[in-house]
Parts: sequence; C-alpha cells; structure tokens
Amino acid sequence: MGMSAEQEEDSRSPRDEEWPEAEKAEKLARGAALKWASGVFYRPDKLEGLGHYRSREAQRNSSIQSRLKSTVQSHLEGVSAGLEQLRSAAGDVRSVRQDLCAVRWHLLGSAEGFQRLAPLRAVVTEHAQLAAVVRALPQLSSVHELLAQSLRLLHGQQLLEAHAGLMALERLREEITSQLHSSGSLPSDQALGVVESFFAGLQELSDALAQQLWRIVGGGVRLVREDPALFVSAVRIIEREESVDDALLLGPHANRFPAPGRPKAWRQRFYQVMQETIAAAHFKAAHVDVKGLGLGRHLATLQSNILVELRVVKDLMVQCCPPHYNILSICTHMYHQGLSDYLQDILSRDLDKQEIFMLLSWVLHVYQSPEMMGHPDLLPEVDVSTLGPLVSPEVVEQMERKYVGKVKASVTEWMRRTLEVELKEWFREEEPEMDHLGFFQSALPIIVMQMLDENIRVASLVTDSLQQKVYAMAMDELEAFLISLREALGECGKEHQKDRSTPKHYISYLLALLNNNMALSSSISTLHPGSASLAKPAEIPSSLQTALDRAQKKACRLLLEELLLDLQPLYVQLPSRKWLSGAQLVNSMCEVIDKYMRDFSHVRNPVFKFLLAESEHLVMNHYVRALMEKKMVCRSAEERIQLSTQLLQDASQLQELFHNLVREAAAPETQGPGRERADPRGDNCPPGAHPPPGPSLAQPGGPGIYEEIPRHQRRAHLHPAGSAGRRLQGSPERGAGNDGTESTVPARKLPAHLQQHPGPSSGASLLPSQGQVCLRHARRSPAVCSLPWPVVSLNN
Repeated sequence: MGMSAEQEEDSRSPRDEEWPEAEKAEKLARGAALKWASGVFYRPDKLEGLGHYRSREAQRNSSIQSRLKSTVQSHLEGVSAGLEQLRSAAGDVRSVRQDLCAVRWHLLGSAEGFQRLAPLRAVVTEHAQLAAVVRALPQLSSVHELLAQSLRLLHGQQLLEAHAGLMALERLREEITSQLHSSGSLPSDQALGVVESFFAGLQELSDALAQQLWRIVGGGVRLVREDPALFVSAVRIIEREESVDDALLLGPHANRFPAPGRPKAWRQRFYQVMQETIAAAHFKAAHVDVKGLGLGRHLATLQSNILVELRVVKDLMVQCCPPHYNILSICTHMYHQGLSDYLQDILSRDLDKQEIFMLLSWVLHVYQSPEMMGHPDLLPEVDVSTLGPLVSPEVVEQMERKYVGKVKASVTEWMRRTLEVELKEWFREEEPEMDHLGFFQSALPIIVMQMLDENIRVASLVTDSLQQKVYAMAMDELEAFLISLREALGECGKEHQKDRSTPKHYISYLLALLNNNMALSSSISTLHPGSASLAKPAEIPSSLQTALDRAQKKACRLLLEELLLDLQPLYVQLPSRKWLSGAQLVNSMCEVIDKYMRDFSHVRNPVFKFLLAESEHLVMNHYVRALMEKKMVCRSAEERIQLSTQLLQDASQLQELFHNLVREAAAPETQGPGRERADPRGDNCPPGAHPPPGPSLAQPGGPGIYEEIPRHQRRAHLHPAGSAGRRLQGSPERGAGNDGTESTVPARKLPAHLQQHPGPSSGASLLPSQGQVCLRHARRSPAVCSLPWPVVSLNN
C-alpha cells in the first residue's frame, strides 16, 4: 500500500500492457480492498483482529485458486480430445482423395468403351418409339373419322358428345407428344411438325365448338327460359376445359412441355361474352335515339329490360350455373358498370336542360328505386349500394352546374321578351286592368313568379343542392330583371318628357308597376326552398331588396315629376299682383293635386302614403321656392296685410287638402280608391271662394300630415322597404341573371295577394292566373301567349 506512483508504473509487466482490462480490474480490486480496510481498521482497537482477518482472506484466496485450477484443467482436457479428432479427420480426408483420384483414372481409361455404345443407345430409342407407334396405330387410324363424327355432332347441337370426341383426340395427341419428349432427348422440330400436321383438324374443331358455345352464352338469358338444357351443356363443357387447364398448370405435370392451345381460359371468356352481349343489347343506341323525348323513352326501356333480365338471372340462370360462378352478382356488376360507362358517355355530350334533368332524376332516384334495382323480386340478393354510385358525385355536381346554366340562359331570354311585351302594353289606348278593389295591376308578377317557382320546384325533384342552385340563380335573374325594368322606366320617362301625350295612360301604368313591385316583394319569400316549413318568411337577399327599392323609387320619382310639370305653370305666377288681388292660383293647385291624388289612390298602401307625403313635401318646397326666387315690393301696409292674409289662406287651404287626403289614406284599403273626397278647397267653401284662414303647414300643432307622421320618420314609415327606400334618388346597380317554365307538378300555394279574391262585382284577383293572362292579352298582344315557358316538363 505504500508504493508510490512511479513504483507502480515500473512494476507493470508486459502482460498488463497486453491486457489493459486486467490492469483495470486489478486497480478496482486494490481500491475496493483499500476502502474496506480503511473502514474496518479506522480505530486502533480494531487492529487486534488483524490476524484473524488475514487468515480468513488467505483461506478464501486458496479456495478460489483451487476452483480456477480445476476449471482450467477440465477445459484443457476437452481441447486435447478435439485436437485428436481433427487429426483423425485429416487422415480420412487424405484417404478419400486418393480413392477419388484412382476412380478418375479408371473412368478416363473407359471413355472409349462408352463411345462405342452410342449406336446401341440410338437403336434402343428408335425401338421404343416404334413400339409406341405400333401401340397407337389403331387410334391413329381413327383420328380423321373421329374428327368428322365430332363435327357432325357439333352441327347437330349435341355439344357434350362432340366435346367428348374433342377431349379424346386431345389426349391422344398429348400421349404421342409426351412419348416424343420422354425418349431421353428433345424431339426434333420435324417430328413435332408431323404430329401437328396430323392433328391439324383438332384446332378447327376446338374453334368451332368455342364459337358455338359463345353463341349460346350470348343468348343465355333467352335460352334459360326456352331451352335451359343447351345452356347447361355449354356451362358443363366450360367447366371440363377449366379442369384440364388447372391440371396442366397446377398438377404434377405442370412443368412438362406446353400443350398446344392451352390454357383455353374459357370461363373468363364466358364472362367476357356475357358482358359484350349486355353492352351490345342495351348500351349501343344511336346518338339520334337519345335526344329529346327519345332519351326518356330510351331510359324507360333500359329500366324495363334490365329489371326483366336480372329477374331471369336470379330465378333461372342461377340454377343453371355452378355456385362458384356467382352469376347473379357478376351480372349485376356487369349491368351496373355498363350502364355507368354508357351514362358517362351520354353526359359528356351537349345536352339541353330537359335531357340533363331526365338523366339526373333517373340516375339519382329511378335507378335505386323499387321500380328498378330495388325491386322486391331482386332483394335481398341484389344490393346495388355495394357497387358504388352509378355516376360519380363530381359528375353530378358538374351536370347540376350545367343544368343551372341552361335554365339561366332560357330564363334570361324569357324575361327579356316578357319585359318587351310588358312595355308594349303601356302604349295601348286602354288603361291597365284593375283588381276588385280598383288597384291597377298587370300580369307581369304572376308570370315571373310562377316561372321561377316552377323551376325551383322542378329542381327539388332532383336534389336539394340543385334546388339551392336554381333558387340562387332565380334571385340573381330577378334582380337583373328589376334592373332592366328600372332602366326601361328611365328611357320611357325621357320619351314621355318629349311628348306627354304618349303613352296615353302613362301615370296609370306607373301605378300598376308600383303595385306589381309590391306584389313581387311580398312573394319572393315563397320561392325559398322549404318556405312552407319556416316559422316566418325567409329574408330577401339584400341586393335583390335594393333592386326592388330602386325600381320603386324610380316609378315614384317619375310620378312626382308629372305632378310637378302640371304645377309648374302655377308656381310661375307666385308671387304676383294677380295672385295678391285674389286670383285662385291655390285653388287650381288644389285641383291639380286632388286629380293626381285620385290617380295615386289606385296604388296600394304604403306606397300611396309615401306618394302623398312626398307630394306634400314637393308642393311646400316649390311653393316656398317660388316665393323666394321672385321679388315683390309691397307699396303700403295694406298690401303687406293683404300678402300675409293670402299666405295664411294658401297655407290653410293646402293644409286642409292634405289633411283630408291623409284621413282618406288612413281608411281601410278594402274600400278601394273609389271613395268620395271632400272638396280640396275646404269643407264649407263654395266654388270660387277662399277657405277661412287656418294654421300654417309649418305650425307644429296644425292637423297636417306632419302631425300624423314625424318628419324624420315619415318616409321610412311609409316606404314598404323601410329606411332603405327613403330617398327617391338612386344610382344604377349591377345585377345578375335567372329562368322559368311550365310543368305538371302541382303549383305551390301563392301569397294571399296573388290569389284570386272574389269581389262584390267583378270577382277579379290582384294578379291574374296564367290562363287569364293569355285570355286577356290574346286579342291585343298575341306575343304574350306565344312566349316559350322555360320549365322542364315532367310528362316525359
């Protein structure tokens, strides 16, 4: 323990340098011993037991050394035994090598003797071949006769006997070819050629039999009902051939020489022929046969024929085929896949909306319905849901977009022509029609709404997604129609400014347009899919509501411009000496205003109230403006008193007029516009006299319209669209496009104001039905009844 590091370094032996692990172990052992000793002898009194510890450790070391010696000795004995066995094996190897060398020298010496035996070997081979030929001579002599007999049997529809002869000839050919290959050497091409030429008629017989089989398989659906024995014979022959193919490919002789014409794989050909027959029978129609109404007839024929044939397969053909053929499932898949490919081809063509509707409806509803693949006679063996969709969802989505585009183009054109016919009606000599309450109207709203409603309901018969697409398209087209209507109003207003005599009933048709606009606004919510189940009407799209408001504003502005044009000559005379001297200018103004209000009463509330409020504002505004724009000098106090008195009289007279108009506007709408009005000059004022002075229009306590409706709420309260329609001025807005049609689908219930309301006298409705439209307009505008109705017809 007392050695220094240098001494330990010098005490290292060469073995320690060769075995660093031993050195490491020794250091660990010394460290452990030092630690143990320092722990045991850390007190002087413990040193007394040093001798005891030394003797115990010595005994343990001697025990370990003895065990190590015995272990090493046993290993050494095993090594000695192994070395002895290796020496014995080396001697045996030398002995075997010497024997092999001796055998090699003996074989080299006998090579010439083997060569001399070659002619004998050839003679033996030839003898074996000749013996085989002698044994096969009786059969070979009957080959041509057997071929002819098999052909006769085949022509006589005796398929099983003909196939038995074919198999006997094939076995004979196989035996001869096998003997040629078993002779010990490969047969020559000449020998194989002789065999092939001798059995040349065998392949012709096999091809003729195959053609006969495929004709039978192609007419299998018919044969299983008329002559199932022939079809069963064909299936049995196919199974025999499959057994021979399996024996040659998987049997013990699978690696022998290939048999001519094998494998025939007639079972796969059986399925292929059935698929080709199905495609040729149902899915090869000419292009002209699947256009228009022919497409509906073609789909109905497919539905009927496929159902009938699948029922035959399920009831009869399944009994004629082995179970492992799984013939019903295979045929179902063939019909499904063939129909899918065929419909994909049709859908890739340029189809009109009628054809797209028929295809989508047939694919999504008819195909899996109880009338076709879900027929009770096919269930539960036929489960078409396991075959996947007939047309992929991507294609359905593409065709829905295409259908919407076609319908949109048709509706756009139809609405354009409808608008043209509607505008031509304005230049007639008669006023527009009235309902039983005396409100002007035309057939435009009922035609447009019925057209759009029909298209949306027809789309609902296909999918909900298509219904939503058509609904969105209808809203866009209606918005575009309203924009076009507003632009047409502007053009018509400009033409009327040039010649106020045309149209003759300009104001009446503007009022009818306002009633039509309200009818459209209240009916749009019924177009929303599922509107019948909604607790409250569906909201109108904001852009469409804006188009409705702007069309209404445009018509109201044109009406007010007409009123202003008739009042303008009277405003020019304000103020003047003639007016101050008692000229009845305000009486004339009241008469003009009352005349216009009587005309405005042919429009429904709240538009009538809106026109009344705007008329009051217009009259007041231009009255004050006329007074402010011209100067009038009063020469005396009497003239100033006379001026103030005249102003009070004008204000009182106008206030009384509008007060009466507001009271009449508040009357129930069911009274209609034909009620009597008070004299616009006052209740007790005789013609030519001034009414008594009264409160001014500007007075807060006066009974004018401003007392009825606050100024800041007046327009929003009266306008049907709320605050969005408060201003008459509006900028043009962009719009989209839409479609409509006629169908045998029962019509959706129209809003109350669009239905017929029997009146006390005429029994007319707010808006006429489609039949009434044609009857009313046929004698004066035949173009209305000749317009195409762009809806998919369901009669086909």
